[in-house]
Amino acid sequence: QFSNSYPANPPSVYYHSGGLRINPNLYNNGKVCLSLLGTWAGSGCETWNPSQSTMLQVLVSIQALILNEKPYFNEPGYASYANSVSGERIAMEYNDNTFLHSCRTMLYSLRRPPEHFADLVTSHFRERGHTILAACRYYMEGHKVGSVVPEEKEPEYGDAGASTSSASASAAAAALKPRPDKVDSVSRRPTFNDNLKTLFEELLMEFNVKGADTAKFLAEKVKKSSGATTTAPVGGARYAAEVVDEWMD
Repeated sequence: QFSNSYPANPPSVYYHSGGLRINPNLYNNGKVCLSLLGTWAGSGCETWNPSQSTMLQVLVSIQALILNEKPYFNEPGYASYANSVSGERIAMEYNDNTFLHSCRTMLYSLRRPPEHFADLVTSHFRERGHTILAACRYYMEGHKVGSVVPEEKEPEYGDAGASTSSASASAAAAALKPRPDKVDSVSRRPTFNDNLKTLFEELLMEFNVKGADTAKFLAEKVKKSSGATTTAPVGGARYAAEVVDEWMD
């Protein structure tokens, strides 16, 4: 929000948290803690300069300084624990919790979008819904939150409905490759997967209503609940569409 004194004073930034604190700099009451905004101590170029500072600088600072790879170390005094065994373990747990809160924030935004931003929220999740669900699934498989999710490839089906040998060979080769981003099952809280599974189901339903590409995940859900075989019939895309129609009915 731009006050009457802008640009003499920095803009006022409010984070729609839904009551959740996903980052040391993003408070559950909506406060955004950043020197450039005058909400945290700073000096020199860290603070607002009426003749030089811009809204673009604010956005870039939030992206680079707040929404970084390991937000746990944003907390004052915690940076000294970076690269230590205990510090990295706690940072990973923090990221796990942050992702769960992010999913809850998505649900909050979908169900109660900020005023005048309902269309933007809908279009964003319609476009990104599939990617978000794929990330949820990837993290539930034991990969670190924030690790790159491999691009999905549609399997090819032969006349008998089974995947072709080339696709099977590729899948087998991929399974043998080391996964450096795998999380040690001992270090991750067991409740993470339980909580994420619940959130995944809620997001799946919300994204589906918004028109996101959820066919693959809905098909898996129906097959799992019906006890169907994993062999897909001819025409994988057509099968997915038919299953979605069945679920919607």
